[in-house]
Amino acid sequence: MTDSVATEIRTFIVGNFLFGQDQGGLADDQSLLESGIIDSTGLLELVSFVEQQYGIRVEDRELVPENLDSLRNLSQFVARKRESVTTNG
Repeated sequence: MTDSVATEIRTFIVGNFLFGQDQGGLADDQSLLESGIIDSTGLLELVSFVEQQYGIRVEDRELVPENLDSLRNLSQFVARKRESVTTNG
Protein backbone atom coordinates (compact mmCIF):
# COMPACT_ATOMS: atom_id res chain seq x y z
CA MET A 1 0.00 0.00 0.00
CA THR A 2 2.75 2.46 0.85
CA ASP A 3 4.20 2.20 -2.68
CA SER A 4 0.92 3.27 -4.31
CA VAL A 5 0.54 6.11 -1.81
CA ALA A 6 4.10 7.28 -2.57
CA THR A 7 3.36 7.11 -6.30
CA GLU A 8 0.17 9.16 -5.93
CA ILE A 9 1.91 11.75 -3.76
CA ARG A 10 4.86 11.90 -6.19
CA THR A 11 2.42 12.51 -9.06
CA PHE A 12 0.79 15.34 -7.10
CA ILE A 13 4.13 16.95 -6.22
CA VAL A 14 5.50 16.68 -9.77
CA GLY A 15 2.31 18.05 -11.27
CA ASN A 16 1.79 20.90 -8.81
CA PHE A 17 5.25 21.96 -7.68
CA LEU A 18 7.63 20.76 -10.38
CA PHE A 19 5.17 21.61 -13.17
CA GLY A 20 5.48 18.17 -14.71
CA GLN A 21 9.29 18.27 -14.76
CA ASP A 22 11.03 15.51 -12.82
CA GLN A 23 14.31 15.18 -14.73
CA GLY A 24 16.32 14.94 -11.52
CA GLY A 25 14.24 12.05 -10.27
CA LEU A 26 12.67 13.03 -6.98
CA ALA A 27 14.19 10.62 -4.45
CA ASP A 28 11.94 8.98 -1.87
CA ASP A 29 13.97 10.38 1.02
CA GLN A 30 14.73 13.81 -0.50
CA SER A 31 13.70 16.73 1.73
CA LEU A 32 10.93 18.62 0.00
CA LEU A 33 11.57 21.78 2.02
CA GLU A 34 15.38 21.80 1.94
CA SER A 35 15.35 21.07 -1.79
CA GLY A 36 13.11 24.07 -2.37
CA ILE A 37 10.44 21.90 -3.98
CA ILE A 38 7.78 23.20 -1.62
CA ASP A 39 7.54 26.11 0.79
CA SER A 40 5.20 26.64 3.74
CA THR A 41 2.26 27.44 1.46
CA GLY A 42 3.04 24.38 -0.64
CA LEU A 43 3.11 22.29 2.51
CA LEU A 44 -0.45 23.38 3.28
CA GLU A 45 -1.50 22.41 -0.26
CA LEU A 46 0.17 19.04 0.19
CA VAL A 47 -1.54 18.46 3.53
CA SER A 48 -4.90 19.37 2.00
CA PHE A 49 -4.30 16.91 -0.84
CA VAL A 50 -3.33 14.12 1.56
CA GLU A 51 -6.37 14.74 3.77
CA GLN A 52 -8.77 14.70 0.82
CA GLN A 53 -7.12 11.86 -1.08
CA TYR A 54 -6.82 9.47 1.86
CA GLY A 55 -9.65 10.53 4.15
CA ILE A 56 -7.41 11.37 7.07
CA ARG A 57 -7.03 14.41 9.30
CA VAL A 58 -3.56 15.87 9.83
CA GLU A 59 -3.46 17.42 13.29
CA ASP A 60 -1.42 20.55 14.01
CA ARG A 61 0.98 18.55 16.19
CA GLU A 62 1.64 16.23 13.23
CA LEU A 63 2.87 19.04 10.96
CA VAL A 64 6.51 18.10 11.46
CA PRO A 65 9.26 17.10 9.01
CA GLU A 66 9.31 13.56 10.39
CA ASN A 67 5.83 13.12 8.90
CA LEU A 68 5.77 15.39 5.87
CA ASP A 69 9.18 16.30 4.47
CA SER A 70 9.80 13.47 2.00
CA LEU A 71 7.86 10.98 -0.08
CA ARG A 72 8.93 8.19 2.26
CA ASN A 73 7.90 10.09 5.40
CA LEU A 74 4.58 11.10 3.85
CA SER A 75 3.65 7.64 2.62
CA GLN A 76 4.54 6.06 5.97
CA PHE A 77 2.59 8.77 7.81
CA VAL A 78 -0.48 8.20 5.61
CA ALA A 79 -0.23 4.43 6.16
CA ARG A 80 -0.07 4.92 9.95
CA LYS A 81 -3.01 7.33 9.92
CA ARG A 82 -5.15 5.06 7.75
CA GLU A 83 -4.32 2.08 9.93
CA SER A 84 -5.27 4.11 13.00
CA VAL A 85 -8.61 5.05 11.42
CA THR A 86 -9.47 1.43 10.58
CA THR A 87 -8.29 0.17 13.99
CA ASN A 88 -10.07 2.85 16.02
CA GLY A 89 -13.23 3.24 14.17
